[in-house]
Amino acid sequence: MWTRSLRAAIAIVLTSGLVWGQEFKEAPGGTPATAWRSAEDGASQPTVNPEGNSAAASATPAGTADPAGAVRKTPAPTEAVTAKLRQPIARVTGGTGTLPNNHGQVWREYDISPYTLRVTTTKRPEQAVVDWVLRETGYEAWHSEVLAVLSATPRVLRVYHTPEMQAVVADMVDRFVNSGAQSRAFSLRVVTTDHPGWRASAQQLLRPVAVQTPGVRAWLMQKEDAAILLAELRRRSDFREHSSPYLLVNNGQSTVVSLMRGRNYVRSVSPRADVWPGYEADMGEIAEGFSLEFSPLLSVDGQTIDAVVKCNVDQVEKMIPVMIDVPTTVAPRQRTKIEIPQITHFRFHERFRWPVEQVLLIGMGMVALPIPADGKTLVPGIPLPLPSGPARADLMVFVECRGNASQSTTTHAAHSKSLDHRPRR
Repeated sequence: MWTRSLRAAIAIVLTSGLVWGQEFKEAPGGTPATAWRSAEDGASQPTVNPEGNSAAASATPAGTADPAGAVRKTPAPTEAVTAKLRQPIARVTGGTGTLPNNHGQVWREYDISPYTLRVTTTKRPEQAVVDWVLRETGYEAWHSEVLAVLSATPRVLRVYHTPEMQAVVADMVDRFVNSGAQSRAFSLRVVTTDHPGWRASAQQLLRPVAVQTPGVRAWLMQKEDAAILLAELRRRSDFREHSSPYLLVNNGQSTVVSLMRGRNYVRSVSPRADVWPGYEADMGEIAEGFSLEFSPLLSVDGQTIDAVVKCNVDQVEKMIPVMIDVPTTVAPRQRTKIEIPQITHFRFHERFRWPVEQVLLIGMGMVALPIPADGKTLVPGIPLPLPSGPARADLMVFVECRGNASQSTTTHAAHSKSLDHRPRR
């Protein structure tokens, strides 16, 4: 009895499989099953032929025989083709074909070739014009309800905005193309002291200016007072001068003073049976030190400097060791050490404006020391330094304009020679 029932069940299964296979092979009407199911789902899409062209329909359905008897199969669409054929969700129109001017926008084209032709230190000098326009007007002014365009080529700056904004852009362009504001010489001094006590004696020489970064102060000084302050700082035993570059900076361009170095450490290990001792160390590198980016822009009359100062300080305070197991057949209890860096970062990025004849002093506060501190013995007679906390210092940046590059070269050489022969106290 049960044998006849089993045979009947097997027959039903086989018959159903044949019917299902026939339906899958050919759908009603002689069309392929894939196309038949797509029509049911309402997701009919154009077919892409091997040449890459799309068509709404094909004369010979994919997977069927052509008049010659050969079977052609359409390859499955790639992900890029599928994304291209996908219908957008948002409603998209072609617009009116003209730029809206509901807020009185006007089109202007500014000739910036007098500036870009004389700047040879970068491949895209026109980018500096765009960057300074954005700094002056604000990023939001070009991405709001008012339709705006800001585009630059090596010869032309194209702007579409309100007349008020065009006036601001015109002033910025004049500051670049002005022939009197070509290469200027600047002095950037990066100095540190272990203690900020110098501020007490120099209080009468400093005129504060507004700063947004917490913990940072900035002052303006006369050039004579700045020279006196530097001379007083050099007398301190904790004084360090990390960089005293004499920079020739194209008006509006950026220059970077950097003192970075790599520090290697073991960040992980990978098991390897073909090397001894059964694993391979994965080395990492951390760049520590300081970098100072300086971008000056003179006013049209050459009496005022706008400058963006960006300072980054990175310091590895210490490496925290972690022991991990790396067992092998020879040493099942083998362990090794990896290191987790403890890092301190300092970031400063602000814009200043001050008269050309004055010196800008920026006090960054007690931050990570830009360079490794020399080990100091705390107990006399012990040659090695005792463990102590991470090195900190009061970081100061002096920014001074030395005038035109051609006029200040001789002055700088004489000044450097006098400093070299100055007696040390």
